[in-house]
Amino acid sequence: MKKAIALFTLTAAIASGSHAGAVTLTIACGAVGQELELCKAGAARWAAKTGNEVKVFESPNLTNDRLALYQQQLAAKSSDIDVYQLDVVWPGLLAQHFIDLKGKVPAAEVNTHFKGIIDANTVDGKLVAMPWFTDAGLLYYRTDLLKKYGYAAAPKTWAELATMAKKIQDGEQKANKTFAGFVWQGKNYEGLTCDAMEWLVSFGGGTIVDSTGKITINNPNAAKALDTAASWVKTISPAGVTTYGEEEARGIFQSGNAAFMRNWPYAWSLGQSADSKVKGKIGVAPLPSGGARNAATLGGWQLGVSSYSKNQAAAIELVRYLAGPAEQKIRAIEGSYNPTITTLYKDADVLKANPFFGSLFSVFTSAVARPSGPTKSKYNQVSQAFSSAVSDVLSGKSKGQAAVAQLATNLARIKGAGW
Repeated sequence: MKKAIALFTLTAAIASGSHAGAVTLTIACGAVGQELELCKAGAARWAAKTGNEVKVFESPNLTNDRLALYQQQLAAKSSDIDVYQLDVVWPGLLAQHFIDLKGKVPAAEVNTHFKGIIDANTVDGKLVAMPWFTDAGLLYYRTDLLKKYGYAAAPKTWAELATMAKKIQDGEQKANKTFAGFVWQGKNYEGLTCDAMEWLVSFGGGTIVDSTGKITINNPNAAKALDTAASWVKTISPAGVTTYGEEEARGIFQSGNAAFMRNWPYAWSLGQSADSKVKGKIGVAPLPSGGARNAATLGGWQLGVSSYSKNQAAAIELVRYLAGPAEQKIRAIEGSYNPTITTLYKDADVLKANPFFGSLFSVFTSAVARPSGPTKSKYNQVSQAFSSAVSDVLSGKSKGQAAVAQLATNLARIKGAGW
């Protein structure tokens, strides 16, 4: 396992060589955008402060691959990794492998975070992980191109987006054949579940499974949402969009080859970097409505301490440090990672680096959770069934109504006697 993953070691620069009782911890971090770089930097600051050593495992980019790796480690009760970076939908699935942080992290500290995210990290009264950063889907757009083609503001509806994207794409393709109107996450993985959840909710099609555990996907609005998204493929979105994850979409948009992009907040700071072709030309807005409402899927990552760690006390301290206000502020300024601590949304330095954090605050606080709560340990199967059904519609193998009807049957089989 270790050979398959890049390993970084961050050792405190202590003149005396080491502190008495110093320990070595390993944290598993993602590598999307600046994730890995900022994780390493934060861990190094804690190491320098405490005299401990931190090793960093680089986890796979795609969430599904990362989950499979974690499950393999945890099933083996491996002590190799002390702190895991967990997706907001994983606590119910992995709770038995993590220590309860309630009481180990002071309540006053816990209460500085968004209540909804703390709730998502709490399973049967157990605080599985501490929030590290939150996410919600956003619409990125080229401010210069909207102005060039006579548009005063970002689209409010998906129909408006399709019209605007087509007009801009047709105009730009006269000089750049590879230019796309709209890029997003169309690959069959958890990212597609996130995108498609936004389509469903924005069209009034529900959330696949409701809060009581009832399967609700088989409805006309859900079918319409999927058919609408399928109509974008090969019209305003490239045929290859069905192979895109976050980084593929960002690469196209950041290189100046797309008018609109759906992505997470992390793409902002990278889009404003010195080597970005669209620096200073990016706007951010809520994702469009399908007629019911604007909807953004709740994303984000947490830090949990493995039950199999041999240094749990130190691991808890590392989690508290990384999830604390100082580190969250650094991550917000340097990487556009949304804080989970409410007061940071009024911090002048954070707002200067990310102007949209203030204007789109309601997008982050009203983001729609995927149905990991009601489906508990079966969420991963539910999500895979959903993204596969959506993928079939996007690729033309199925129409929306047939897909949601079949999906409802498949979900009932997964549910069995209960979630």
